[in-house]
Amino acid sequence: MTERVVPGRADGLITLDAADALWVGLTAGGAVPTASGAFTRSPARARTGYVLLGSHVVATVEADDGRWGVAEREVRRAAAELDAVEMDRRDLVRVGPFRGAPEPEPDEETSLRWRRRVAGELRLPGGPGRGARHGDDRPCHLAGIDWRQVLVERTHDGTRRTWWLPRVVVRLLDAAEHAETRWLRAAGSRETGVAAAEPSSRPRRAGDTDGRRATSPEDPRATGPEDPAASPRPYDKELEGRLYSVLSRKPGIAREVTGWVCAVCRAAPAAVLDHCHEHGYVRAPVCQSCNTRERPDHLYPDDVRVANRYTRLFHTDADDWLRHWHRCTGCRARTVLPLPHLAAWTALIACRSLRPTHRTPRGREPCGVLRVSWTGSQNAPRSCLLTVTVDFCPAGEHRVLAQVPYPDAAERFRDWLADTAPAVAAAAGPDRLDGLPAQPRPVVADTDGEGLALF
Repeated sequence: MTERVVPGRADGLITLDAADALWVGLTAGGAVPTASGAFTRSPARARTGYVLLGSHVVATVEADDGRWGVAEREVRRAAAELDAVEMDRRDLVRVGPFRGAPEPEPDEETSLRWRRRVAGELRLPGGPGRGARHGDDRPCHLAGIDWRQVLVERTHDGTRRTWWLPRVVVRLLDAAEHAETRWLRAAGSRETGVAAAEPSSRPRRAGDTDGRRATSPEDPRATGPEDPAASPRPYDKELEGRLYSVLSRKPGIAREVTGWVCAVCRAAPAAVLDHCHEHGYVRAPVCQSCNTRERPDHLYPDDVRVANRYTRLFHTDADDWLRHWHRCTGCRARTVLPLPHLAAWTALIACRSLRPTHRTPRGREPCGVLRVSWTGSQNAPRSCLLTVTVDFCPAGEHRVLAQVPYPDAAERFRDWLADTAPAVAAAAGPDRLDGLPAQPRPVVADTDGEGLALF
């Protein structure tokens, strides 16, 4: 046997059962809950050459006696990185179900497909509690993470259920899925190269998988400038000015998107191509977490609730998000935001001083929940009116806070943008219309004859 399986030796291999116990023990004090069976229970793939631990791929090896093992130092490294992750259980991302959403395209390059697994598990009789019993072949974890412990279920109108996970967990699982795809692509490339160089078969050795030497994704031999497993690269305006309706039909665009890092957080691999629904332009590739964060919280098509995440969009991370929204050629040239975002900004920022407060045991707190609706369309700005209201006022005394015409809201936003993100404001404006197509998409005529002044 080339390498001995020696439990407890940090520079050697340990059995899968020992690795399970080590993983749980090392991560017991972390913020992200983990589960046993990371190496031995579905959807673990330890017997096919690798296993996912958090956002990392760890190679497994088969010894001469048929036993499978894993390097103890790799388990310890993945556990240490997961333990360093901080999690806010209140910062949630909706993971389903989405009414009317298209079914995700099958991705045969990854077996994790965590969103499909979570949705399937929660639709089964008994829900997630039944799945926590490990007596059957049902999944017990996702990349070693026990997602059931942090799952939040909400009920709307007493009937409709929605499922939410902390944003940190969503990012970890997205990264794990992306890392698995890279691993399998690299493994396929290595297999093709080995087959061409060594057409004759040879016995499997410890450290080999399917007749090839197992390597880590960080191994320089596994990646190269043209290797499909190369690390995602920063986005550098490669898709600027492209229409989403055209680019989304391009063959292979989904795989091309995963080659970039998220253009907003610049931490997670990109998963989707974000675009402006008003002007039709591509903004940039983003991860699922950032794509969810910017999604307007629509109550109706012309009505949004100003959720807590807008505080980050317009305060903590305002510069990043304003820069991202202005990647749309139309928004940048006209120095505006898409109507739902402009409406939310108007309620949260422009009408901040109008929102009443109430005395509570913890001091004075803002009244109720902000909501903003509009009549008309951004294509007819002179007849478009934004109405800011307060829902769930404790005293029942407050309702309508303000009514702001669209042109006034746009003008206030321009002034605020110049103070908040001067670099973004400097790159915007009507003097940047040279590269803007004459008519990027059909425009609804304004009946009063003045409404196209902004457009």
